[in-house]
Formats: sequence, C-alpha cells, structure tokens
Amino acid sequence: MPRQLIKTMTYSLMHFTVAIAVAFALTRNWHAALAIGLIEPAVQTLAYTFHERVWERLPGRSRRALEPTS
Repeated sequence: MPRQLIKTMTYSLMHFTVAIAVAFALTRNWHAALAIGLIEPAVQTLAYTFHERVWERLPGRSRRALEPTS
C-alpha cells in the first residue's frame, strides 16, 4: 500500500477520533458524539473543496506563484 494512502487513512482516522472525542466532551452523549463525529469531517471536506476553489480564483494566487523557486 502506498505511503501517501496510509498517511491519508491515518489522518482521516485521527480526524474522526478527535471530532467524536470533542463532541462527547461537549455533550456527554455517545449517540450525539458519533453523529457529529461522522458528519463534521464530511462537511469539513466539502468546505475545504470550496475554499480551494475560491483561493485558486484570487488574483496572484495561482499554483505556479506559490511554488518555491530553485
């Protein structure tokens, strides 16, 4: 299995775990914590996608402008 895929999967697992733990700490309810913990990362992924699209459209923010030069 490629290293990048493993990294992505472990990051996703960490994100779910943190989201559930924080939700449980706030609600003291496992059902609510699991629901929030499953929904929040999905919403965050969508929000990130829109953020990236907006960021790419800003003047002077092209990928080429952000790449380091050697």
